[in-house]
Amino acid sequence: MMHVSHQEASQLLHNKFIVVLGDSIQRSVYKDLVLLLQQEKYISAQQLKTKGEMSFENDCLVEGGCLSQMHNGRNYREVRQFQSDHHLVRFYFVTRIYSHYMQSILEDFQHGMKPDVVIVNSCVWDISRYSSRWISDYKENLEKFFGKLRDIMPEETLIIWNLTMPLGERIRGGFLVQEIEHKAAQLRYDVVEANFYSGTLADEYGMDVLDLHFQFRFSLQHRTKDGVHWNALAHRRITTLLLQHIAEAWGVILPSTLTSDGEEVCSHTQKGQSRLSYHKLGLVMVYLCTQFKLK
Repeated sequence: MMHVSHQEASQLLHNKFIVVLGDSIQRSVYKDLVLLLQQEKYISAQQLKTKGEMSFENDCLVEGGCLSQMHNGRNYREVRQFQSDHHLVRFYFVTRIYSHYMQSILEDFQHGMKPDVVIVNSCVWDISRYSSRWISDYKENLEKFFGKLRDIMPEETLIIWNLTMPLGERIRGGFLVQEIEHKAAQLRYDVVEANFYSGTLADEYGMDVLDLHFQFRFSLQHRTKDGVHWNALAHRRITTLLLQHIAEAWGVILPSTLTSDGEEVCSHTQKGQSRLSYHKLGLVMVYLCTQFKLK
């Protein structure tokens, strides 16, 4: 697929405040965006692996990380921010879509500067580290989060809910502590089911939904050996999908989406189709997969 260039990304997000919320995958989403805003370069494998560092590509660690105790617990905190003359990008590491910590983040937005774009996902930790009866808890917390977010954010704020990417059959990661290792084989199916619930609910609340599970179902070669995380090529594709989605929402035509004849190339949505509905086919397909345990 065509990639959005550094210049296009910089111009599209000129004087914009972007917030990214979520786990280690979302942290990598933040990092790749921060890098692309500064130069035409891919993120390194080491940069993708590192967490809680004092600085990444001219950003700064605001809270948590190496400023506090580094661990893989549910209460791990990491707030990062990149600020230039014309861009502001902030990341919050969260392990649950609605919690006391999330409430404090939302209160900051309520009383402070409002983001132009919010890119959010929370799933794997929610469904594996808090309760074996995750379905009801996850649905309830999603309702609380989406409702509160809609109350706080102005109508012009673009909210993008990223669906969780495909997990491998064998997984290992910071969230997968010894106590829940027995859940590993089932977790990839639980993620598909959780995606169905969260994507449908986000749509009902008027959020935009980017179905990364559907987009990467045939790109598993870019998933790393831990079965959870993804390489630099995958993350640049995610960044491109996000920026194309933002451009479409704002009515901006990116030069990289034009053919040599000046015609616009259709990406993940068809012309005239709602941005809020394009993901539904993928949701239905992957939900059917989990019901029949298809690999």
